Amino acid sequence: MKLTICHSTRYQYAEPASRSTQYLRLTPRSNRHQQILAWQLTLPAPASQSVDAFGNITHLMTLDAPHDSIELVAEGVVETRPNGWDDDASRLNPLVFLRPTPLTAVVPVISTLAHEVAGQAGTVQERLTVLSQEVLARMPYTPGVTDAATTAASALTLGAGVCQDHTQVFIAACRSLGYPARYVSGYLLSGAVDHAASHAWAEVYADGGWLAFDISNQCTPDDHHLKLAVGLDYLDACPVRGMRRGGAGETMHAHAAVEQHDN
Repeated sequence: MKLTICHSTRYQYAEPASRSTQYLRLTPRSNRHQQILAWQLTLPAPASQSVDAFGNITHLMTLDAPHDSIELVAEGVVETRPNGWDDDASRLNPLVFLRPTPLTAVVPVISTLAHEVAGQAGTVQERLTVLSQEVLARMPYTPGVTDAATTAASALTLGAGVCQDHTQVFIAACRSLGYPARYVSGYLLSGAVDHAASHAWAEVYADGGWLAFDISNQCTPDDHHLKLAVGLDYLDACPVRGMRRGGAGETMHAHAAVEQHDN
């Protein structure tokens, strides 16, 4: 399937920022699941490109002059396939993804959830699918109640969240069972109006390969999904992350559109 993506992020400041730096993971890489046919970033300043420890293509952009807004646009065409999720660009030892982070700390409420399904019959994938179902059942998709700083433990205790929260709770639960698990940021072609095109899901290392789980949509990621970046948690894989000097009264608006490309 060919997908057309346009993802814009705009920051506005009530008072100008004197300096800001943006760390961008807005460029997908080709692998067995996806082939990048065309891709470009439109940025207000030049950016240096590199590849981080997780294999993500990253750009670093700094604005040194005073500015009251920043607009970042990523767009392109990608051909996706239903499978190929076991392709691992980072070549890191999967055991790296057992490491907890502040956002994915394993606390009793998470380990209890994980071990409630750990003893069930079936394959690893079947048991983890049940775990995925339990996460969503205990945390119905509810926009606006969490933010980027919400931990997995807080979201599970709250009993609500979005794809970021579902993914981090699921990842923490998998790690508590001894399965390396990583956070995936990306895009989703979906007709559901309540689910944003900018999306997150999880990959779990088991039986010698990576298994993918879309917890929010209760499905196995397929050619409707486009992988952007991976990491230990949201902060490692989020499309845009930055810091600034000045710039009081910040507001941010992001919009991602994914459509099936007309051949």
